[in-house]
Amino acid sequence: MLTIIGCGNLNRSDDGVGVIIAQRLQQYLTEHPHPNVRVYDCGTAGMEVMFQARGTQQLIILDASATGSEPGAIFKVPSSELEALPEPSYSLHDFRWDNALAVGRKIFREDFPQDVIVYLIEAENLDFGLELSSVVQHSAEKVFQELISTLID
Repeated sequence: MLTIIGCGNLNRSDDGVGVIIAQRLQQYLTEHPHPNVRVYDCGTAGMEVMFQARGTQQLIILDASATGSEPGAIFKVPSSELEALPEPSYSLHDFRWDNALAVGRKIFREDFPQDVIVYLIEAENLDFGLELSSVVQHSAEKVFQELISTLID
C-alpha cells in the first residue's frame, strides 16, 4: 500500500501546494482507480498525518518549504533527514508532519512505514491568498506528473 499525504495551508498561497497536488491526485484516482494507493489532504494537522500513515508500506508527503532557495525548487528528501521529535508544547497545533513521522515510528513501530519520501516545493509567496505563484504551480505540475508516472509503473 502506498499512501500519499498533502500538507499545507490553502489560505497562505504557495503553502497550499502539497494539498493542491493531493487533491489533483484524488481526482486522478477517481478516474483511474488504483487499489493500492490512498491519498489524503491532511492540511496542517500533523496528528492526522501520523494516523493516516499507519499501516502503509510506503509513504509520500507533499508540502511547501521556505528555506531561502530558488522559488519553485523541488526537493525529494528521505524522511530520515527531516523527521524530528516535537518540542514540549501546550498545543497540539505545534505538532507538524515531521513530528508525526518521529512519533509514529515510536508508537506504531513495525506498523509505521519505513519507506518515506518527502517532496518539498520552495515557496515564492506565503502571504494570505488562495492562488499558487506561477513558478510553484509549474513545479507542482512536475511533481504531479512524476507521481502519476510512479502509479503507472
